[in-house]
Amino acid sequence: MLELKGIQHMFSESDWTLRIPSLELFSGEIISIIGPNGSGKSTLLRIASGVIKPLKGTILLNGKNLFKLKRRSIARSLGYLPQETASLYDLTVEEVVRMGRYPHTQGLGTLENIDCSIVQECLNLTEMTSLKDRPLSRLSGGEKKRAFLASVLAQKPEILLLDEPTSALDVRHQVQFFRLLQSLSRDGMGVAVVTHDINLASLFSDRLMVLSEGEPVVFGPPAEVLTASTVRAVYGEDILLGFHPETGRPTILPKLVMENKE
Repeated sequence: MLELKGIQHMFSESDWTLRIPSLELFSGEIISIIGPNGSGKSTLLRIASGVIKPLKGTILLNGKNLFKLKRRSIARSLGYLPQETASLYDLTVEEVVRMGRYPHTQGLGTLENIDCSIVQECLNLTEMTSLKDRPLSRLSGGEKKRAFLASVLAQKPEILLLDEPTSALDVRHQVQFFRLLQSLSRDGMGVAVVTHDINLASLFSDRLMVLSEGEPVVFGPPAEVLTASTVRAVYGEDILLGFHPETGRPTILPKLVMENKE
């Protein structure tokens, strides 16, 4: 559904270069992109969504060159939620979610009954129905995240690209969010998530890509990616590798360094 080939990109003010030889996101799977700060995770997602055009490489959306498609056409197939979200106006939650339906509207952008039903469905999925009339200025950081997520879901995309979507959410909503992604993927959606939460990535993803200094270190199923040698090489020595008691998938914990007291 989404294919990146031979991607290279760098910013003029630095020598840092992002190099992604290949990345394919298929229908019905969740890929989590993990790695240290500054490794290129957000840049990769912005390139995959078409926000940034790479210096080299090709991006295919359902077999078509992404940069030759109109933004409205892209929005019908691909939903992108950046790390930082904002609105020029103090819209209500429902107004934000309704905006997600505009790529599917005709003429003046009037929403039909089916569009309104989808808006309500996405409010329910993100537990924002009770806050639908509240303006953005009166929402917490986590509530804003869920409002903009509902708007992206309202696009009904085939592909969903999310950059740190759970960063402002409490633990319950983090888990519920990844369970929602799992449900969407089972219904055929392809999902790519940038996250610093390695444990949630391991538990809910089909494949992990570990980035370091702009290049993929390893890419594959969590059990093959999160090995002791890889974790130490990417994140340092102060990490313990374990396994989830229910799923057996790899998990990590910080190593507790005790000071010697004389």
